[in-house]
Amino acid sequence: MIKITELLKDKNGAFNLRELAIAIFILVIVISWIAKQFYGKEVPEYMFYSFVSLIAAGCFGYSIEKKST
Repeated sequence: MIKITELLKDKNGAFNLRELAIAIFILVIVISWIAKQFYGKEVPEYMFYSFVSLIAAGCFGYSIEKKST
């Protein structure tokens, strides 16, 4: 079982704010999806796309990050 704290670490095993920001944005997207599906609350489309873009940028940054020796 993966611990939450393990998700917030980078390739070197140190805590990183990028991973924290991505986790927060994923949480926001899930909450906005639940609000739209079950409560009928509208989320501005540009906000949804901007959060998804920030998540994609963070994942891209993680993929090109090199492990330091």
